[in-house]
Amino acid sequence: MLLRLAYLAVTNAFAALRLLPMSDRDKDAEILALRHQIMVLERQLGADRMKFSPEDRTFLAALLAPLPRQVLRQLRLLIQPETVLRWHRDLIKQRHARTCRPKRPGRPPTVRSIRILILRLVHENPSWGYRRVHGELATLGIKVAASTVWEILQAEGIDPAPDRATTTWAGFLRSQADALLACDFIETVTLTGQRQYILAVIEHATRRIRILGTTTHPTAQWVSQAARNLVMDLEDAAATVTYLIRDRDAKFPALFDQILADAGIQTVLTGVRRPRMNAIMERWVQTCRHELLDRTLIWNERHLRHALRQFELHHNAHRPHQAMNQAAPLRAIPEPLDPGQITRLDIRRRDRLGGVLHEYHHAA
Repeated sequence: MLLRLAYLAVTNAFAALRLLPMSDRDKDAEILALRHQIMVLERQLGADRMKFSPEDRTFLAALLAPLPRQVLRQLRLLIQPETVLRWHRDLIKQRHARTCRPKRPGRPPTVRSIRILILRLVHENPSWGYRRVHGELATLGIKVAASTVWEILQAEGIDPAPDRATTTWAGFLRSQADALLACDFIETVTLTGQRQYILAVIEHATRRIRILGTTTHPTAQWVSQAARNLVMDLEDAAATVTYLIRDRDAKFPALFDQILADAGIQTVLTGVRRPRMNAIMERWVQTCRHELLDRTLIWNERHLRHALRQFELHHNAHRPHQAMNQAAPLRAIPEPLDPGQITRLDIRRRDRLGGVLHEYHHAA
């Protein structure tokens, strides 16, 4: 509004300067022409359809209010003189209200670091309500009103705690990653046309893969024995496992889940045709097919077991994993080389399976 009012003042000031060199006769002629144009506008539009913006009202009130009322009545205007005076009174009231309004200090804004901490607490603890967050802040020595915490959560569009307390599948996987296993069957065909079934298990936290075996006939007895071997392997490795994720494949007998339950491992079934619920295992299946099975001619079951054994060693001891910051399940990230060592690099290559898999290492 102020910008528009300043624009009107400047343009009319230049218009006033234009009138200085004009004679009185020319001014009278222009005034008559303007009055006649106003009459034409009144006939066409009607006085009741005239609308003025707040900036126009302010400018006209400031220009015409100082004139005597008798002069205002003689002027040919689109508005009545009483309207101009009312506009002027409204401007005076608004100015008086702004100058006389008491200034209250109000509540100071919340520090940005506290807002970030509140959002972090809610994100890491979905079941916490604003009062629980307020209590946690009090234990940290941060003095903030509970209503302030509520306002911050409302401003960020965060639902109340009862609507956030439900554990999602992604949240379950994140919170239980250290105690999660996932398994699946992989099918492949040898050169003789024989179909082979591979049973593999992967650890969510370390991405370590365990290939439990291969068979042409995954009977209930064979799958149950694979479960027993898995339990013994986990006991030898002192691994703490609570859950195992698998699909609803009919090749898994009830005894498979019972053996795991006796070892304290609960079986969690994925949804029907929902492979993304077992995404980590499915991703390894894709890697195994792309890097091994699709690039190797498998002669028979013995050859398949040998190839899987080599790929398991490669995957666990050498292959970098993005989810682990390029570390391997059984290999930590080495220390960065010094600039002097980089100039004297001597990198050797080791082949597995006749060159299907390549591993690079420094010369001894």
